[in-house]
Amino acid sequence: MRTLLLASIIFASIISVKAQDQIESNYVEAKVPAYTLPDPLNSLAGKKISNKKDWEKIRKPEILRLFEDNIYGQLPKDYDKITFTTIHEDSNSMNGKAHLKEVLIEVFRINKSIKIKLVVFIPKNAPKPVPAFLLINNRPKENTDPSRKHKSEFWPAEEVINSGYAIAAIQVSDLAPDDPKLFMNGVLQLYPEQLAADNGMRAIGSWAWGASRVMDYFEKEPLVDETKVAIVGHSRGGKASLWTAAQDQRFALCISNCSGSTGAKLARRQFGERIRRINTSFPHWFTPNYKKFNDNEDLLPVDQHMLIALAAPRPVYATNASEDLWADPTGTFLSLKNAETVYRLYGLQSGLPDAPPAINTAIVESPLAYHNREGSHNLTVYDWNNFIKFADHHFKKTR
Repeated sequence: MRTLLLASIIFASIISVKAQDQIESNYVEAKVPAYTLPDPLNSLAGKKISNKKDWEKIRKPEILRLFEDNIYGQLPKDYDKITFTTIHEDSNSMNGKAHLKEVLIEVFRINKSIKIKLVVFIPKNAPKPVPAFLLINNRPKENTDPSRKHKSEFWPAEEVINSGYAIAAIQVSDLAPDDPKLFMNGVLQLYPEQLAADNGMRAIGSWAWGASRVMDYFEKEPLVDETKVAIVGHSRGGKASLWTAAQDQRFALCISNCSGSTGAKLARRQFGERIRRINTSFPHWFTPNYKKFNDNEDLLPVDQHMLIALAAPRPVYATNASEDLWADPTGTFLSLKNAETVYRLYGLQSGLPDAPPAINTAIVESPLAYHNREGSHNLTVYDWNNFIKFADHHFKKTR
């Protein structure tokens, strides 16, 4: 009898969760509410921004601060010391095609330190220094296995090396464990004051902070061209890649794959995952202030097209998968489209069509790039092959 009762309770709980999801998550375009996006070119004082000078001096800092205070939290810039130690090296990796370096990055602040392990493969036969892709890896470490005993299309290092690019990765767990009870056991040990602030950095900000420390290393690595580094992330990592590019101008390209809510998709469309759901499921990702906008997307002073605009004039590539409606493919495309006005201030014309392109149609020769791949929420060789084409175009790289 007790077993039956327990089973009934579990079943009822599952039904309740599914019912709640049906109430909160809309997957029908006709049910998208009317919404008005905040204009990235209207300053808080009501000034219409019409040139890149005013954008960079007035509006861009305003928008950055609004994202810091309301969504991602402050991103601390200070630390006492940073060191780079090569802990393993193989100049004939991948059957002689690549130079492998495993680097320990250690950052010190106020008598504490954290360690970030970087894996980077550099093509041997390409002219040095080489451009690079850096992945913020939110999947298990096996996906970026330096021994190459385990290979994954999530990080197809061989294909990237063959294209003449370096490929690198860091693990989110080194920076902030992806756990609401443990996320503070990383970067935030160096910045405990952030935990006490309603606009303090949490996990997503910690991951972005770590990507910038890798850029510190690339600036000293003679085999890598630090002026041609693309930051890449999938899902929650894609949210972090966008925030990294917004904060750190040194990244030349930004690639955000299936990043969805509080990544590349518009919040005000209320399609797929909404703010309440992401704050409930992942309370450790964003600043506490973000919870004020649960069920109140229209009250946000920003929307995600403005996050993309913060990267201008640097190119941004946002992607989706056809089965991943949770991440709102249409909302992602519209976010890119609504960032076009800022790119035009720099004389850059988007190559995006007026409506979302067909499945598996990649628009890569554009400062704002997009594709919606057939399939599920994942990072695949199809995605990477188009990332390479995107980088080739913008870095004017020929093979």
